Amino acid sequence: MGRVSSLYGTSVGKKITMAVSGAIFVLFVMVHWFGNLKVFMGPEVFNHYAEGLREFGDPFLPYGWFLWIFRAVLFLALVIHVWTAWSLTRQSWAARGTKYKKKESLNIDAASSTMRWGGVFLFLFLVFHILHLTTGTLNPDFIPGDAYHNFVAGFQSIPVAVFYMVCMIALGLHLYHGTWSAFQTLGIDGPRAQKLRRPLGLIIALVVAGGNILFPVAVLTGFVS
Repeated sequence: MGRVSSLYGTSVGKKITMAVSGAIFVLFVMVHWFGNLKVFMGPEVFNHYAEGLREFGDPFLPYGWFLWIFRAVLFLALVIHVWTAWSLTRQSWAARGTKYKKKESLNIDAASSTMRWGGVFLFLFLVFHILHLTTGTLNPDFIPGDAYHNFVAGFQSIPVAVFYMVCMIALGLHLYHGTWSAFQTLGIDGPRAQKLRRPLGLIIALVVAGGNILFPVAVLTGFVS
């Protein structure tokens, strides 16, 4: 534990923590997107999928516990990711010189700043997303247990749909930069990796962001109704 604590105290250790916790979310958003594709198969299939998530783990876990355990793991990863990002930001501010700055450093700071503010924006979106489609607090047409109806009713609001699409663009930018930089942080930096990490980051960003944008578009155009 002492070695782990010492490693986390360094910039390298924090970047590794960011990469690992970020990888958990990359996996989650890809699985989440893939599962939501079932909405195109109709209300019965989609509601059955949503109910299956609550029942997953029976008879080893009580009804709904799997989702709460899964959410707890994601929440812990989120807290670690956000706290580590804030810690790295403070280190960067403390180490930044005021008299002389290289142009290269300014470019790095610009990229980091995009990730920082993009991360804050995505955190606020995540809170909204939970209150909108999970608890129904911000969805006046929310019907408990009817995931398909809540999905369609939620995206029939044009401001909500547009906001969601903008957030997905922000998510795509975050995924692209985060994915290729994580490869470098974790030491996957050979000649082949250098050629593949940016295209891979772009593919993941386009699949997740573009795929999620399809959902509000499908509802607004009446393809899913």
